[in-house]
Amino acid sequence: YPKLAGMTGTAMTEAGEFSEIYGLEVIDIPTNRPCVRIDNDDEVYRTVTEKDAAIIELIDECQKRNQPVLVGTVSIEKSEHLAALLKSKKIAHNVLNARYHEQEAMIIAQAGAPGSVTIATNMAGRGTDIQLGGNVDMRISQEVKEEEGTEAHDAAVRAIREEIVGFKKVVLEAGGLMVVGTERHESRRIDNQLRGRSGRQGDPGASNFFLSLEDDLMRIFGSERIDGMLQKLGLEEGEAIIHPWVNKALEKAQQKVEARNFEIRKNLLKFDNVMNDQRKVIYEQRKELMSVEDVSDDVADMRSSVLDDLVSQCIPEKAYAEQWDMELLHEEILRIFALDLPVADWAKEEGIADAEIRERLSKAIEDRMSAKTEAYGAETMRDVEKSLLLQLLDQLWKDHLLTLDHLREGIGLRAYAQRDPLNEYKREAFNLFEEMLDMLRERVTQVLCYVELEMDGVGQALSNRPEQEMIETREDPAFKGESLFAPGDDAGYEDGELAQLAPITSRQAAATLNPDNPETWGRVSRNAPCPCNSGKKYKHCHGKLD
Repeated sequence: YPKLAGMTGTAMTEAGEFSEIYGLEVIDIPTNRPCVRIDNDDEVYRTVTEKDAAIIELIDECQKRNQPVLVGTVSIEKSEHLAALLKSKKIAHNVLNARYHEQEAMIIAQAGAPGSVTIATNMAGRGTDIQLGGNVDMRISQEVKEEEGTEAHDAAVRAIREEIVGFKKVVLEAGGLMVVGTERHESRRIDNQLRGRSGRQGDPGASNFFLSLEDDLMRIFGSERIDGMLQKLGLEEGEAIIHPWVNKALEKAQQKVEARNFEIRKNLLKFDNVMNDQRKVIYEQRKELMSVEDVSDDVADMRSSVLDDLVSQCIPEKAYAEQWDMELLHEEILRIFALDLPVADWAKEEGIADAEIRERLSKAIEDRMSAKTEAYGAETMRDVEKSLLLQLLDQLWKDHLLTLDHLREGIGLRAYAQRDPLNEYKREAFNLFEEMLDMLRERVTQVLCYVELEMDGVGQALSNRPEQEMIETREDPAFKGESLFAPGDDAGYEDGELAQLAPITSRQAAATLNPDNPETWGRVSRNAPCPCNSGKKYKHCHGKLD
């Protein structure tokens, strides 16, 4: 995409990350109406028990003066713990979390009603607008059962609207929605989201966070100075400290967590970019292959590259003839190129050089491929080459991605050896990428050297198919379980592996095809010759539309 933009109410706390990772500037847009919500200073208690008691007391006071309360918790367990405390005090309330997802709409509709108490996790109710007095539309849809358009329906709707107007007036006089945070989250953004459910569109409201020194954030990241400060002040049980200094200390603790999480995400992005760079190369190559009809030059380059590597391995530069590994060269030429050549005898010839051996091998290989092209036709071989190259590229790329995932899982252990895991990952990933490309060149060369086609009947029809249909023949019932190789040739592959590599199959199809029985034909291209041997195209014969 040429442009990237987004909008959220809580982006300012993450402005640095947006700028550093995505290069995006964050702009603060003023609110439609001035925010009159009162954000009280945090109340810090020594223990969770003292904190819970203070929360219950505040909720009870709000309910008595008909002020709706939204209580935010960090987990389902803590929301249910608080619900149990409210139940023991006989305070009516609703619980909004993942376990009560079915009732979410109804709970949200009533969350702004006078004296209602709603306990919510930070994940539940996200993005909903709690309307003071209650949600008119939600209540109408749930409570009005009369048929629309009737006088009874209109009367019921009117009654609900009037009731909501009265409720809203009561709530506004009570101070609007009170948001209670039971502890600070690791991110200021989530705290701001909770606060932001109150005081919307200029409505009055208030927010209050209750904390204890036993909360996760305070225990793990909070400064020990806070505990010392509270002890020096000689706080008694149930007494809280409320001071802007405490708010600043808490904000610094949250910033520590945010910075740590930011570094984790940033590091993750660096690892992802390694894979992304390789992905760009592969996709660019694949796009180029898809756009051309003839890939014979690319395939020829692959053959030449495979042969060069093989000769360099078996006949090292500046080595004596006695040091040449002609046995290995013979085995590899037979395995990859399907040629049984007397390379050991060539090495015994007087004054022969490695360049001449390579030239003889190259000529023998090209003669074999030229014979195949002449036997099957240049067009058919071009289709086979392109289809095979694309399939092998896709398969090897998928395998490579899986290998990179496995590498990523354990690369962090390199840090114990005083090595940077990211640099180690880059180096290993590059080596694996080169190995994948070498494997692609070898497999394409190997399969094309072993491939045998029968160009009669269905084989001829297949040669005329569009390239995409050739790929899809793997799914046709008449073409399943076939091999591209001549009888007795397995090219070193496991059983079933070749089925994934083969874009075209022939022998079994020819054996099972009955010209008099269309059910044995499988899928036939409309422009291909009709398998009934009439000489007409399929679309003008058995494939003719009525």
